[in-house]
Amino acid sequence: MYAVQFLEEQVLAAGHKVLLVAPEAKGPNPHAGNPNRREIRLPSVPIPGAGIRLSMGQDFDYRLAQMVANPPDVIHIHGLGSIGLLGMWVAERTNRPMVITWHTDLEAYADHYWHLVPLLNAAYKVYKLHMDKPSWAQIKKTRFKRPRRGGAQVDLLELSANMLTDADLVTTPSDKTAKRVLEIAPNAKVRVVPNGTDALPELPPISKHRGPRLLYVGRISLEKGIGLMLDAFELVRDQIPNAELMIVGDWKSTPPKLRRKLQRASRFGGVKLPGQVPREKLGAYYASGDAFVFASLTDTQALVLHEAAHAGLPFVMVDHELRLVIDPGVNAVLARPNAVSLAGAMIGMINALEDPEFAARARARSQEMAAQWTIANQSEEFVRIYEQLAAGEKVPLTEGLCPDYGRKIFPNRTVTASFDPPPSQG
Repeated sequence: MYAVQFLEEQVLAAGHKVLLVAPEAKGPNPHAGNPNRREIRLPSVPIPGAGIRLSMGQDFDYRLAQMVANPPDVIHIHGLGSIGLLGMWVAERTNRPMVITWHTDLEAYADHYWHLVPLLNAAYKVYKLHMDKPSWAQIKKTRFKRPRRGGAQVDLLELSANMLTDADLVTTPSDKTAKRVLEIAPNAKVRVVPNGTDALPELPPISKHRGPRLLYVGRISLEKGIGLMLDAFELVRDQIPNAELMIVGDWKSTPPKLRRKLQRASRFGGVKLPGQVPREKLGAYYASGDAFVFASLTDTQALVLHEAAHAGLPFVMVDHELRLVIDPGVNAVLARPNAVSLAGAMIGMINALEDPEFAARARARSQEMAAQWTIANQSEEFVRIYEQLAAGEKVPLTEGLCPDYGRKIFPNRTVTASFDPPPSQG
């Protein structure tokens, strides 16, 4: 995940040491040669259609003993998974403060990846039993529930409520996600720290045809609303035949039904599929777009929105809660999550951009809002949190998320351990 790589860079620059624990994944980490950084990669398997890899527990006993013998000062867990469980074990057995960064929409996760829930739920229940140093071999002997799609959400919410409540601090990338955390775990201690991102290198725009280009960049999967986007754009083409929708991402790894729909739209419906693009080259694609379309309701911040805002793009959105770079009526048109409403919003934005004053105002507002959420700002805040936890100082929580919540302040005792998912575009 790019956000974690950005954070590593700033933590190292502040003079701290980092231990990264993550699944095996392709591609080098840009900070791999830093003498103050170590990395543990655990054997993993890809989860089809999810854009992630899951560690199945190989080497957990050895790595757990290794980290307990030389514990970090603060343990920072990113997301829900088996490596997050390993981080919780280390924190419990070493009495070190545990920070969880929560950037998961649980309802969407449970609906689309319901078959993973029994594994996570069974493993976490072993953790909650407080057994005397349970081994991964013992976990594998645990009786797993038979996968039930209808019960997946309930199981996952129960698991997550315990995990979030146990954390010394839960950080979230947006108010939207913080409120979801408190719905799941009312006693969780939450601090909103938006992920930062800087403008991508400016590049000449890729060529476009004679009509307006709507753009999407990111992971292509069912929960991203890609099907809804395609249905809406089909209606847009009825009104604006020369309009183009460009979807940038790895569409070839999508589930067969969605892949066939993308292929059909590419052949007959004005949709362009350039495939996966290296991040350092994405600036050319953002520069070529007229507006950025985002049909997902499951994202907890979406750094692609920030990248697009840095490039000065206005937005067409169905999520009314992601507002860090969104100013409705100025640089964004909001729609309801159905094809007719989204198509109307797309057409409305295309028509509005014909007014040079609106286009200039939207561009300026996007760039102004993106400038608030930089990598440096986010990293400085995290470094302060780590240092406060390590020193036993009080860490203030985010106010106004629920009644009386903002008055809670908790005492605790830098990052030297980060338990992290692998990088993925979007």
